[in-house]
Amino acid sequence: MPKKEIITSDKLSPGRGLLSQATRFGNMVFVQGCTGRHPTTGEVGKDIKEQTRYTLDRIKLILEAAGTTLDNVMTNTCYIARKEDLAGFNEVYGEYFTDDRPARTAIIVQFGAEDNLVEITSTACIPN
Repeated sequence: MPKKEIITSDKLSPGRGLLSQATRFGNMVFVQGCTGRHPTTGEVGKDIKEQTRYTLDRIKLILEAAGTTLDNVMTNTCYIARKEDLAGFNEVYGEYFTDDRPARTAIIVQFGAEDNLVEITSTACIPN
């Protein structure tokens, strides 16, 4: 029987809060909600495109630490602060997921922090 394993990438800036970067159970990886902070400096991106890029770069590093890649993402749940940013978000998202895109939900939300424009949670698999 598989056991839950905590996944941590040593390439990311230290996180905040009471959460794990990801958990792995069997061949499934569940990535935390990643926001638009630069993966190593923690600096907040200046606009939706930069924040989306930072978010997906963070997810990529976490997945690599778990032994998988963005190619194996099964689903993304995307939270965006402003409806008018959806086109810019989609432009960058399409650069990371070009073919065989994962299932996706995009939700417009109001975050507690004004500088936070995007957050994405991902579920991926580790192929046999």
